[in-house]
Amino acid sequence: MTRKKVVLYNPKAVFYDMPLALLSIGSMLDPAHYEVIIIDGRVDDRPLEAVLEATEGALCFGVTSLTGNPLRDALEVTRSVRARHPNIPIIWGGWHTSLFAEETLRDEPAIDISVQGQGEGTFRELVACLESGADLANVNGICYRTRKGEVVKNPGRALEDMNFLPRVNYELIDVEKYFKAKKQRQFDYISSAGCRFRCTFCADPFVFSRKWTAIEPDRMGEELEYWHKKYQFTDLNFQDETFFTKRQRVTAIAQQFLDRDIKTTWAGTMRADQGSRMSEEEFDLCKASGLRRVLVGVESGSQEMMDWLAKDIKLEQVYETAQKCASRDIDVIFPFIVGFPDETDKSVLDSLRVARELNSMHPGFTTPIFFFKPYPGSKITQDVVAKGYQLPQTIEDWADFDYIGSSGPWVSAEKYRMVDRFKFYNKLAGRKRKWYTAPAQWIAGLRCDSLFFEWPMEKILADRLIPKQQLS
Repeated sequence: MTRKKVVLYNPKAVFYDMPLALLSIGSMLDPAHYEVIIIDGRVDDRPLEAVLEATEGALCFGVTSLTGNPLRDALEVTRSVRARHPNIPIIWGGWHTSLFAEETLRDEPAIDISVQGQGEGTFRELVACLESGADLANVNGICYRTRKGEVVKNPGRALEDMNFLPRVNYELIDVEKYFKAKKQRQFDYISSAGCRFRCTFCADPFVFSRKWTAIEPDRMGEELEYWHKKYQFTDLNFQDETFFTKRQRVTAIAQQFLDRDIKTTWAGTMRADQGSRMSEEEFDLCKASGLRRVLVGVESGSQEMMDWLAKDIKLEQVYETAQKCASRDIDVIFPFIVGFPDETDKSVLDSLRVARELNSMHPGFTTPIFFFKPYPGSKITQDVVAKGYQLPQTIEDWADFDYIGSSGPWVSAEKYRMVDRFKFYNKLAGRKRKWYTAPAQWIAGLRCDSLFFEWPMEKILADRLIPKQQLS
């Protein structure tokens, strides 16, 4: 029997994480019946030509969508496929369609179906319907265009227990291409889906309804041992929203690494309250198993602002987690967000102060600072839109949306400039010192402590010599 082709595409971007979303949905299909072809605009040569060739005679074409610059490539490839193959069903999934279910179809006539939320079960049912010609009205978790051109949104789909999903098949991609792009043998893995927390600046509560599911440690150990033997990776990057949600599970995973002799370093996401609740012995176990770095979102150095954001952590927990990591030589990324609507100057300065203190605690600590930019799905965005703020209106506008390097209109040019310069000097001051960088780092530290950023010759020189990477 000839297998049905299902072609999936990951748009161009500047990061090289393995396309875990596409791997997950592709692994849902019976390989005896379907040929899943994943093409990645980031690592494959001539990706558009490869997509057009692969979609010849294919059952469907799927694209993962991320708001911002990746949408531009996604649109170009989608429109090219539609022009070459007018009758192929085209499906978009990912974060953008989870937030813009109907708008995506109304904005772009080349797209037939959008998928919302967790896509594994949805995609399996969707592919079966497309093959049999069954009514799409019975597939939960999608939005689709009828033959009359009407856009219909079906009921949502509950978050499915990840332990009932099949093992992700990494053989659907050329793993070595990602190792080469990353310049390290770093393996990507998602062990949980969703988020239980209620932060008002985040879209997770909207997409996942504060639900969370995770793979059991025994199964993870078995899977990772298998892939480690096959690919010999030296670092493991957990792409979970909140990896440390259950500390007993995390320590069981760490024990799996030790028991199975999986020799790799690893990194994951951690909330400060989770880190503060972990015992010294639990931290030691994670370190012994290879833990090299955690990401701990601080968001604000003002407890008042943190409470307003419904972050549900205390600054004391941030410092306690930082100390536990520093004493074990575990690197930490501590992201901050400033420039919220109506945020006071004191709140911004508190964030800069805390960022400076954390950055000084250990040479492996970094404190990236971002400006808040309204993005659908968060409560704060709902509030500012109700007050008259206008979001991008079309998918083309969203392709120009920059939520990494831009700010809201309520942030003055002076404040933006001050924070931007602080970020540069704080990063310089916190790097591991060498004899030839020590003087510049000492000056950078003085600038951050005094918030004196006039005549920033070092930054001007760095900006000219090192072009900024456009992340969004």
